[in-house]
Amino acid sequence: MDLSAEALKFSQWLHEANKAELASCIRYYYENNTARDLEKLYFYADKLRQLYYERKVFFRGLIEFSNHCCNDCYYCGLRKSNTKVKRYRLTQAEILTCCASGYKQGLRTFVLQSGEDLRLSDKYLCHLVSSIKDEFPDCALTLSVGERSRDSYLKLYKAGADRYLLRHETADEVNYSHLHPPRLNLLQRKRCLYDLKEIGYQVGAGFMVDSPGQSFETLAEDLIFLRELQPQMIGLGPFIPHRDTPFADYLEPGSRHSLILLSLVRILLPKGLIPATTALNTLAPNERIKGLQAGANVLMPNLSPVIYRNDYNLYDNKLSDGKEAAEHLASLTAQLEEVGFEPDFSRGDHIDFSSQFSR
Repeated sequence: MDLSAEALKFSQWLHEANKAELASCIRYYYENNTARDLEKLYFYADKLRQLYYERKVFFRGLIEFSNHCCNDCYYCGLRKSNTKVKRYRLTQAEILTCCASGYKQGLRTFVLQSGEDLRLSDKYLCHLVSSIKDEFPDCALTLSVGERSRDSYLKLYKAGADRYLLRHETADEVNYSHLHPPRLNLLQRKRCLYDLKEIGYQVGAGFMVDSPGQSFETLAEDLIFLRELQPQMIGLGPFIPHRDTPFADYLEPGSRHSLILLSLVRILLPKGLIPATTALNTLAPNERIKGLQAGANVLMPNLSPVIYRNDYNLYDNKLSDGKEAAEHLASLTAQLEEVGFEPDFSRGDHIDFSSQFSR
């Protein structure tokens, strides 16, 4: 059996494995692996990514347009009780300027991300979405603005939003309660994700790696939830503590476990759009490339105005300049080409989605 066939066989096993088997699999790669084991794991992930997307790496222009948040998640630097945050909201004109800058650089997907800002009404967001789509009709628009009602998601979809990112963070109820205040619950989070799928969005879920209370069993729950939900996008990366949260001194973060889980998720969901996250690259300059080699196929350069970037501080030492910034796309694309990837500036839709222009 050649390695490509082995990769497909492993993918099928991940789809059929029970919780205990998945937990044992993750434990094996964490604890008992050799360099050869990891090389083969990354090779499997790379082969399955190439099966659907070849060597393409898709770009999304990230616009962090508000750091206000009504939630008090125990791990997040933007939590409402953190009085040290310098809060801001971009105006619609500023957001459109960011889009115009990204469009000029060749980007054809924009990601609008914020905290759960109570000022972001359906009326405001629908007008913002339709304004962006009117001005940039050949671009895809992704929203990441948190938990909302099904009716709200439907209105935003009808206004022109194509994709929605809502990381579930952990699929284990006890672990979820360890990371979030009582007013937030996992069932509500899952309801939002299933609502988004039913409406027709390309949906993104995902989780933190090495977060407080995480175990091999909770990670197995994450894989089980992902194979049930079948999201088009999956975001995962290392847990990095923030100094102004209850988990400030939780651990010294590393990338090894994130790369293992990234590969396992790619093998589980070969068609997924999976970013090599900013959190991953925060740990070391070349971790983004390692993430791509482990199965990722998306990068999200920052289009936000420079004066606000340091204020969208989810975790300590979050990168927002250098090759994380859209101003340096040329050097980033050159780096990708040097290691054999193909930068792709199209909309970069999930392979199962045809063009959304006419919907």
